[in-house]
Amino acid sequence: MARYHARMTKTLKIDFVSDVSCPWCAIGLSALEQALTAVQGDIQADMHFQPFELNPQMGPEGQDVTEHLTQKYGSTAEQQAQIRATIRQRGAEAGFAFKAEGRGRIWNTFDAHRLLTWAEAEGQPGQQHALKKALLEAYHGRAESPADHAVLLACVKAVGLDATRAAAVLASDEFTEAVREREQFFTGHGIHSVPAVIVNDRHLISGGQPAEAYEQALRQIAAEAA
Repeated sequence: MARYHARMTKTLKIDFVSDVSCPWCAIGLSALEQALTAVQGDIQADMHFQPFELNPQMGPEGQDVTEHLTQKYGSTAEQQAQIRATIRQRGAEAGFAFKAEGRGRIWNTFDAHRLLTWAEAEGQPGQQHALKKALLEAYHGRAESPADHAVLLACVKAVGLDATRAAAVLASDEFTEAVREREQFFTGHGIHSVPAVIVNDRHLISGGQPAEAYEQALRQIAAEAA
């Protein structure tokens, strides 16, 4: 008699450590989503979005992106234009559309991280993921400020989260300690650049990789865990 083997789906815990202001995080998340689609039926992800601030000291007024990158990295306007072109190309490959003329300014993202932490704590499954995507699209796709509470609340509403509760979080210091603790945990464990994809608390995939690289890594990790 023929023997049939049920197809087993392996669940992997994925911590996606990133910042809303990081273009490579937008690319990395879109490529990771492509990889998860490719492994659907074999692997499913238990996704958690963890905070990382590229510019924790950024003031509420923000800063011109070109000026900021020149001060931080010493890059010229021409070099930055080349990097933006590369980012737009990689984004297109991953299915993420960057605003053609760039972001304009860079902003403080701490309140965005507080809302993402709140969404994980009080939202429904998948809503933190949806909010993360909405925030990335608002900033990188439309050059809207992630420090602007009106922008944050529009993203909250767009993904079906409770805007009244979100406004109360923004008006208070709720989730401030939780965000600081998570940031310190991941930096204390060697995460100093993003995106960082941590699988099953053990395996690190660094940088905004192509979908194929994520898929290969996930399949290998799942096979080792089987």
